[in-house]
This record gives sequence, structure tokens and C-alpha cells, in this order.
Amino acid sequence: MIIAILVLFFTVVLSSFLVKVFPPDNSRWLKMALAFSGAYLFTITIVHLLPDVLLGNASPHRVGYWVLAGFFLQLVLELFSHGVEHGHMHTNHHGHAHAGTMPFLLLGSLFIHSFLEGSILVEGGERHVGHHHAGENFYAVLLGIAIHHVPAAFALMSVLMSRIGSFRKAFLWLLIFAIGAPMGILVSNYIIKDNIGGDLVFTALTGLVAGNFLHISTTILFETSPDHRFNRNKLLATLFGLGLALLTDLM
Repeated sequence: MIIAILVLFFTVVLSSFLVKVFPPDNSRWLKMALAFSGAYLFTITIVHLLPDVLLGNASPHRVGYWVLAGFFLQLVLELFSHGVEHGHMHTNHHGHAHAGTMPFLLLGSLFIHSFLEGSILVEGGERHVGHHHAGENFYAVLLGIAIHHVPAAFALMSVLMSRIGSFRKAFLWLLIFAIGAPMGILVSNYIIKDNIGGDLVFTALTGLVAGNFLHISTTILFETSPDHRFNRNKLLATLFGLGLALLTDLM
């Protein structure tokens, strides 16, 4: 659990420094990273999250409602985050109407998004109905969340920099996103895990995150191939993400 907290926190923190290496308008590397992370997220959702929660639940058809809820919850969250979760950067290159203002709704939606992702990482989760992946596939899911947070942290930092203009101040606000997943881990492991009704809560959380991942990953994969144009590099990145996710299933 401590490893998961440190990995997810420092993934966001360190990824924020990428704005010093890559200018926001140079999105070629970002598209490759997104294609890779989208393929990985989609694969672990199909081969890990959904089978685990469906096979481990006495009423598997009810899980579908939670998956749908997660899918459309992400749709609502993106009304406020403007797609930062999958690399969208609405910076102020063509105006300064929002310069100096803080995107509180964006930060809030990203915190909720990150908190939910962290909440499904439960130590010894094989004891809980529908939550076997936390024990058996814990690190595969952890890796997927971490990979997903790299382009998200870069995009968020780019937006904050465009609003605030100071890396130090933007970095402090970024920490709201950075602590989201670790807080989700702590709440699940220390509050929900051993309480009555914990199994139902974990089933709901896993279904929500599965729907969340399906929305994000399919959006990423469609956006990285607009008009269905062939792009060899993006295809390779997608296949690499798919291959790595399948490889973790064999480990």
C-alpha cells in the first residue's frame, strides 16, 4: 500500500516537471504517451477489472449499472476538467481572459477522478467480493493508473501555468491532483475495508472505475486516430500498451 501511495504521488509530481522539457504546443510525444496509456487502460479494464468484479459478485448484472454510472460520471466530470484526463490543454495562447484565475472546478473534478482510481487499490483485497484484482493484479492496475497520470499531470500543469504564470504556484495547486489517489487508497484500506458493507462499496467503486476507464481509454484511442487515418507511430504505441497489459496478466 505504501508503495502504491508513493508511486502515484510522485508520478504526478515528477510528471509536472515535463513542462520544463516539452513546450505545450509540441504535442507529438503526448499523443504517443496517450495512445500507449489508452491501450493499457482499456486492456486492464477488459482482462482484469470487469472479469474480477463480475465473477466475484453474486448479482453480476447489477455491476453493469455501476459500470454505466462510472462511464457517464466521467462524462460529467469532463464538463469541468475539459478533458485534461486525456491530455487536453486549453491554455491561453490566444488571449488572457482567464489569466490569473484558478480553475477550481477543474481541480475538483480531477481530484474526484484520481480519488476513485486510488480507492480500488486495496491491500489484501482478495478477501472482498468483486475485488480480487487488488491482491492478484494489484500492480498491473497500479501501473495503469500511474501511466495514465503522466500525460494528465503534464496537461494540468500546462493549464495551471497558463492561468498563473508561475511554476512554483502552479505546482502547489497541482498537489491537489497528486494527493487524490493516495487519499483514495487510505480511505479504502483504513475506513471501508473492514467495515460492514465493505464488499458492496468495493463492488460499486470497481464498477465506477471500470466505466471511468472505458470512457477515458476509448476517448483517447479515438482521438489519437482522427478520421481513422493510419499513423504508424501511434499504432506501435497502442500495440505496445496492449502488449504490456497482456504481459502483466501472465506475470
